[in-house]
This record gives sequence, structure tokens and C-alpha cells, in this order.
Amino acid sequence: MYHVTTRGVARCDIFLDDDDRQRFIRILHRVARGRNWRCPAYTLMTNHYHAIVDCELESLSAGMAKLNGSYAHQFNEKYARVGHLFQGRFEAWVVRDEEHLASASEYVWNNPVRAGLCDTAADWPWNGRI
Repeated sequence: MYHVTTRGVARCDIFLDDDDRQRFIRILHRVARGRNWRCPAYTLMTNHYHAIVDCELESLSAGMAKLNGSYAHQFNEKYARVGHLFQGRFEAWVVRDEEHLASASEYVWNNPVRAGLCDTAADWPWNGRI
């Protein structure tokens, strides 16, 4: 299990509206089904996202390439832009055990609270799980 995150290049926004967020979630669902991922926690911020991904190591890089590549392609098409959307490769940390999973999930879901975007994690519409 891995805690992954990806940020917009030069910290640019990667979600400009709710349609962008819904599109990303649809792609995440499709990648999760195709790669046999389980995602017990994710959050979409403005210029980055976090997810906990339960998968085989071999599936992580290919799945993240598909997720980020598909989303970036659609984003660039929608906004008539070119070039990289994401800043470098994704980052990933191994989730060691159930206790670490609980703290990593709490960290992911409370990211918008820490950023001052909402009062509680339950208030953020872009927290979820697959």
C-alpha cells in the first residue's frame, strides 16, 4: 500500500472547476478497475492530490502514468494548453501497517482542513475512496 501525491508544475492549479475534479475521479475509477487497485482514501486539492493506493508495486508506476497522463491530456485539450501539467514524477511512500494506514488516511482527508478550505474533512466534497 502506498501514499501517493502529485503536484501541478510550478504549483499551478490542476483542477479549475468541478468538472475537472469529476473527470479526474472518473479516470481514477477506470485506472483502479483496470489495475486492480483499491484506494481507501483520496483528496483533490487545487494544485495537487493525495491518494492511498493498495496495489502491487509493479502496477503502481504504470497506473500512475495512465492516471496522470490521461488527465493531463484531457485537461490540456479542454483549456487549449500545451506542455506538462504535473511537476515531475509522482511521489510515493510505503504504508507500513494498519496504524500507518489510519494516520495516512487521516492526513489525506484532512489536507483541505489544514489548507483552510473547509472546517471538517466531511465538509470537503472531493474526499473519497474506491
